[in-house]
Amino acid sequence: MPSFSYTGRSASGELVHGTIEGATAGTAADLLFGQGITPLDITPVKESAGTGVSLSLSEYFKEKVTHVDILLFSRQLYTLLKSGVPLLRALTGLQESTSSNPMKAVLRETRASLESGRELSVSLARQPGVFSPFYLAMVRVGEFTGRLEDVFLSLFHHLEFEKYMRDQVKTALRYPSFVLAAMAVAIVIVNIFVIPTFAKVFTGFGATLPLLTRVLIVFSNFMVSFWYLLALGAVLAAVGFRSWVSTDSGRYQWDRVKLKMPVAGKIMRKATMARFSRSFALAMKSGVPIVQAMAVVAQTVDNAFLAEKIDNMRDGVERGDSILHSAIASAVFTPVVLQMIAVGEESGALEDMMQEVADMYQGEVEYEIKTLGQQVEPILIVFLGILVLILALGIFLPIWDLGKVAINR
Repeated sequence: MPSFSYTGRSASGELVHGTIEGATAGTAADLLFGQGITPLDITPVKESAGTGVSLSLSEYFKEKVTHVDILLFSRQLYTLLKSGVPLLRALTGLQESTSSNPMKAVLRETRASLESGRELSVSLARQPGVFSPFYLAMVRVGEFTGRLEDVFLSLFHHLEFEKYMRDQVKTALRYPSFVLAAMAVAIVIVNIFVIPTFAKVFTGFGATLPLLTRVLIVFSNFMVSFWYLLALGAVLAAVGFRSWVSTDSGRYQWDRVKLKMPVAGKIMRKATMARFSRSFALAMKSGVPIVQAMAVVAQTVDNAFLAEKIDNMRDGVERGDSILHSAIASAVFTPVVLQMIAVGEESGALEDMMQEVADMYQGEVEYEIKTLGQQVEPILIVFLGILVLILALGIFLPIWDLGKVAINR
């Protein structure tokens, strides 16, 4: 996603500088407003021509704050604030008790920023790459409404839900990934050890071999003789793929392709839409305006293709369209979900309906994962059948023909 450098003023009037990610400059401006920063200048950041990454090796291997660290921080800070502990004292206690060195540094810098007179949302925003725009916007809302502890509890449940959905998707992809990897290893073993043995037998008879057998022998000889070229090609392909995905257009295309994958694509789409629906409901319940909520929620879906759809929905709402009309134009919601959005918009309880949508998507994801084996099994059987058929036609049929030739002699 594009990055923008900005200059703005915080709620206290202090001049601040930094960078932020967003689909457009307008999205970046909305995210800054969500953080309590009034933008004065927003400029796109140009990436370097090589890799587009300017990190040094030390920064690349630097230990980072994890999702679990933020989750625990939210829950513990809620408990302390709910108990009446002052914010600075609460941050001091969390800094002393955490076992994560990166999180300890973040808490130390955040506490120092608070002591200098900055607000909590601004202090958290000064920690680059740690807190998401959605998280910062919610903290800002909590400061305005005086319900900071309730916001941290809601953020804890939100982060817990996101972790659960990501773990569910990883679980769903683990079994097919393992089977495909096993098939790839089997193909390598057959080409390196099995086919060369049969090739020696075929050569001894001097008979004409079928085309498929000759193709298998040629490929096996190439793999045995030039395995390093295949390994180098695989490494270059992996590096090239990662470089392509790191670009804006590459990530957009890959995220779009992922949603169309058999079985796994359906699960990823539903899990992503569940995260969007729950984040949107949380933002509206906390008092975030709808347009601004869509801007910050688009950053939580972790899919460039769907994020663009949500940004288009936000643009439609800004033009005066209803949320239902914008959702229909996005073409990412099912008719049942659209009906629930229509009811919520008419009744004024859209946040409750979006929560119901999130629960519905979550239930569907759990069902899809439970039945994953039944859905993947036919596909894997077809692949295994094709592999066995090729080996049978390429290896065992020539042996049968050579046997008949030997008998006739």
